[in-house]
Amino acid sequence: MVQDLSYDTEMATLQLPENYKAEFWVQEVYADGEWNDTGIYNYVSTDQVRFYQNGNQLNVVDVPSLLFSEAMRDVDLFVGVASVGNDPNWRDGGLQQYHNYWESYSFGNLNEVAKTRKQVLEKIVPKLKIAKQCEITDKFLVVKGSLHTYKIHIGSGNILMEPNDQYLCIVADRKSEDIGNKVFLPFEGDAVLSIIISKAMLLAEDTKIKDTTITSQINRQ
Repeated sequence: MVQDLSYDTEMATLQLPENYKAEFWVQEVYADGEWNDTGIYNYVSTDQVRFYQNGNQLNVVDVPSLLFSEAMRDVDLFVGVASVGNDPNWRDGGLQQYHNYWESYSFGNLNEVAKTRKQVLEKIVPKLKIAKQCEITDKFLVVKGSLHTYKIHIGSGNILMEPNDQYLCIVADRKSEDIGNKVFLPFEGDAVLSIIISKAMLLAEDTKIKDTTITSQINRQ
C-alpha cells in the first residue's frame, strides 16, 4: 500500500496510491549534543497529520478509510516505538523539559492499546505460576515479591516499588538470552505485553535476582 516515505526538517511525507499523500508534522528538539554524527537529530517532537490529494488538503472525512488506516498505522507505529516514554533510562538521563511527558507516558492513564493489553493480561495472568502474587488494578499489574511489592504500568511496562513509588529501572539485555526471550505467547505483535509478563515473573522471585544493577535499586533504602 505504501509507495514512498520521505522526511525533511519539518514533516514526514507518505505517498499513497491515487495521488493521495499524508504529512506528519514534526519539529527538531534543539539541544546541545542531541544530534548524531550524520547531522540528524536524535529527538523530534510531533504534531498534526494532514492528508492531500493532487495537492489539495482534505478533510479527514473525505480520506478513503483504507488509506487513512494505512497512514495512521505508520504514525502510531512511529510514536509508539520511538517515544521517549519507552526509554526506562529517561528519568535519569533525558532532556529535562520532557520529563513531565515521560512521567505521563510511563505512569499515566491507559490509551486504547493499553486497555486492550489489560484485557489480555486479565486472561493470561490467572494461568501463570505466579498468579497468586499478582493483582491487576486500573493501570498496573501489581506483583508481590519477597522484598517489595512492584507496580508494572500496563501502558509502558515501567515499574514503581511500594511503599514510596520508587522507580525501578530494568533494561533488557538484548545481546543475551534474558528472561524476556523465554516468554512464549500464543500471538505476536505486542512486545510490551511480553516485557510486562517477563518483568512480573522476574520480580515475583526478587530474592533470586543476581543482576547488581537491579538489586542495588531494590535494596536501596
